[in-house]
Amino acid sequence: MPVLQQKDFKALVDVHPRAIMLATTEPRIAYVNDMFRSVTGYRSDEVVGQPPSVLSSGLHSVDFYESMWSSLSGSGRWDGLIWNRRKNGETYPQWLTIYPVRFQGRDFFAGVFMDLGDITACDERLASLAYYDPLTELPNRSLFQEFLRARVSRRQLDAEGFGVLFIDLDFFKSVNDLHGHDCGDRVLQQAAKNIRGVLREGDVVARLSGDEFAVIAELNSEVGLDHVCQRVALAFEQPVKDLGHEYFLSVSVGAALFPQHGRTGSELLQNADSAMYMAKLAGRACYRIYCAGDSEQGRYEQRLSEALVVSLKTAPEEFNVVYQPQYHLACGSVVGIEALLRWEHPELGSVSPADFIPIAEQRGHIHELTEQLVRCVIHDLPDTVDDVVHGLRLAINISARQITDARLDAALKPLFEQIGRIGWQLEIEITETHMMNLSKASLGRLEAFGAQGVKIAIDDFGTGYSSLAYLHALPVDTLKIDRQFVRRLGEEHADARIVSAILGIADALGLEVVAEGIEHAQQLAQLRDFRCHRGQGFLLARPAPWREIKAQLID
Repeated sequence: MPVLQQKDFKALVDVHPRAIMLATTEPRIAYVNDMFRSVTGYRSDEVVGQPPSVLSSGLHSVDFYESMWSSLSGSGRWDGLIWNRRKNGETYPQWLTIYPVRFQGRDFFAGVFMDLGDITACDERLASLAYYDPLTELPNRSLFQEFLRARVSRRQLDAEGFGVLFIDLDFFKSVNDLHGHDCGDRVLQQAAKNIRGVLREGDVVARLSGDEFAVIAELNSEVGLDHVCQRVALAFEQPVKDLGHEYFLSVSVGAALFPQHGRTGSELLQNADSAMYMAKLAGRACYRIYCAGDSEQGRYEQRLSEALVVSLKTAPEEFNVVYQPQYHLACGSVVGIEALLRWEHPELGSVSPADFIPIAEQRGHIHELTEQLVRCVIHDLPDTVDDVVHGLRLAINISARQITDARLDAALKPLFEQIGRIGWQLEIEITETHMMNLSKASLGRLEAFGAQGVKIAIDDFGTGYSSLAYLHALPVDTLKIDRQFVRRLGEEHADARIVSAILGIADALGLEVVAEGIEHAQQLAQLRDFRCHRGQGFLLARPAPWREIKAQLID
């Protein structure tokens, strides 16, 4: 190599911000630049003449290198994440680009790389290569997936375990909406620091998108994975601070363990994502470790959610209402009916309300379901009072999320008018758990309903956490005893004393009581002995379409 050309070559290569290695096709290392020493710890005289494998970590399989050389032969270039070893024995990830070059009539391979483990090593990559998220300076989704693929390959050659965490910030959208995206960006930066601060040095943290983060955590067991998830959740117990303001956030965390929960990077990330979704369903601010059963349930719920949206928008005929009579237990006369929404999907079949109603509440479709229920009831009910028993109650279930929704009045108005024409009375049922957590605005709305003649019932009573003082102040008229307490009536069981106590409380507060789930004569007899006011259940009448139930309601 002529002297002038050698100087030009060194001037060009030695000031380059990335490590560069030139190797012959044998291959043998022919030249390295100054950054090579900074990254690897090797001096030029220690590696020139050596095979490039002197840097190998030994963590990659034969298939990995065969794929690399195949790419070089086919496209003339290879890019990817590779784990190599420094002179001091430390294993580290580098992003390596290899391509052939011809210099002074000879063929070489040029290897250009950077240390991806050192986030401050090269600002250039943040600006030009999009390997990192510029806001948090964490690896982005693409680079995280490369880390994950390499980690899976490495795990196949050593005995160390690792887990993958999928982390989603709860309620982050409200920060952006209320305080602007600049504030949201700073909160995201602090959230990234919170996550990074509770992990070990060898763990990888990435920002996947928006308010989603992911982690590769080094550990040896599911117990270790549990501890990591706990630390991440606890990192958000204190508020995130920004410019003197405090923002209370929490995280929903899902986790998967290699190889129990997946043998590829994509499987692990998908299963961690599924577990995170289960944490969301559990109420947020918690974590879940992947379970195959949960994943199947999650996929089923996602399919249900997508089908529900389509049916609500395009196929109202799939929804119908069945009615279950309520009886005065002392005399046996019909005193009311409960309207229950049903969904018949052409592919999914008859979908249980226990499945589709919680999904509708969680995903914001519950108002549309109420509209379908009202539409069906109005279609079924007669127009004149002469056709039915006068003074019956029509009970419908309303989600607590709807109480202060301005659309609820518009949805219920035609139902008010219809039942008013036939001399009936509307009763709104809200579950005990939700009733005990209603805001002042919601309670005020219920009082306004009461002023319009609407009765308010607490559904599933006995399953929540009612305070007697609070119960006394609620604008309610009726308690519905949950079926789990009715189930064991007629036996020597504590539930009989619970039912008796509920009736005593109701009597003291001047409330009416409805027992649901009456299925056996012994249950009915004991409820009559307790002087329970109303009852419903399969023993008395099963839910049925209007055409079958109306005969019981004719005056």
